[in-house]
Amino acid sequence: MPSHRPRMTGEERRSRIAVRHHLAPEARAATVEQVALSLAALHGTDPATVHLAAGARLADPAGPVAAMERALYEDRALVRMHGMRHTVFVVPAALAPVVQASTTDAVAARERATLLKHLAAGSTLDAEWLADVERSVLGALARRGEATAAELAEDEPRLREQFVYAPGTKYEQRQTVTTRLLRLLGTEARVVRGRPLGSWTSGQFRWAPAPALPDLPPAEAQATLTRAYLASHGPATEADLKWWTGWKVTDVRKALAAVGAVAVDLDDGTTGHVLPGDTGPTEPPAPWAALLPALDPTPMGWQARDWFLPTAHRTALFDRSGNIGPTVWWNGRVVGGWAVRPGGDPVWRLLDPDPGREARAAIEAEAARLHAWLAPTRVTPRFRTPLERELSA
Repeated sequence: MPSHRPRMTGEERRSRIAVRHHLAPEARAATVEQVALSLAALHGTDPATVHLAAGARLADPAGPVAAMERALYEDRALVRMHGMRHTVFVVPAALAPVVQASTTDAVAARERATLLKHLAAGSTLDAEWLADVERSVLGALARRGEATAAELAEDEPRLREQFVYAPGTKYEQRQTVTTRLLRLLGTEARVVRGRPLGSWTSGQFRWAPAPALPDLPPAEAQATLTRAYLASHGPATEADLKWWTGWKVTDVRKALAAVGAVAVDLDDGTTGHVLPGDTGPTEPPAPWAALLPALDPTPMGWQARDWFLPTAHRTALFDRSGNIGPTVWWNGRVVGGWAVRPGGDPVWRLLDPDPGREARAAIEAEAARLHAWLAPTRVTPRFRTPLERELSA
């Protein structure tokens, strides 16, 4: 029996990301805050990604690093925090309590239980000892305002205590309390990452006291996050939302019901979901190209990617853990990859059959646009992929 639901074609989905993800030239954003708000969250596991992702989407990318640092560390309009799938994201400040209540609180509870379990199994340290160290660390951080892990360990030497992590398993190793405790306090929204040590590509951050977040009911927060996700990524399947958030399928279904999500038919025969009133067509933009960084929020936005990423390209563009590397886009499809050579020169390669002169010229223009603000910085993704390694050599 034919379906009477609205149909959402792959072409429509590609037009949506061109406009809603600020990838087409006429749809580019004015500020980094607008980029983050439009995409709901920017992946922050690799520190360089947020700057590169913003630069690819700004109408004037002359200073995306300075603009992002100002939004993160001065205006506090954006927040770097643990979020979906226990991954670090940069989110709009207004969405931080939503991410915390919908997702990170549950992660924090598991993180604390795991740390206490490992402390008990691999040392004589216990919950009372850990609580006392926490109070001391938070007091030291309040006095300093901002501090590195090493500086906090000077104030509270017990951070240097060691314990055996995951004893009796293949992951067994000796760890200091410092890293695990600061990560735990971060997931509990009691501390927040400040400026990195060194350049904007550094993964070593200072820590600062976190501003208090309002408490939200988890179900309400999950509905709010689902609404933000579908506004930027809809149509998306239940499996897409489950993968992006890391929630249980029951939570996904409750959240979709709470926002009144509308079911639509997708080209692959699966059921997608959009927000109420969001089934209309998108005006296709002019042909466009983009160079998106490793772990960019667009290719990382869905579990099922066949409508924009050919299966044949995945061996070259993904690492063994499923992390996507830098990608070249033409009209809503991934057609190749890119890397940065010493000196900050972007170099790219097409994986598809030749898309034609217009596509090559547009891609070359995007590479030049990237080079104009990136050079002489050399960016090496944290998770390296076969094509990126080859191109950057």
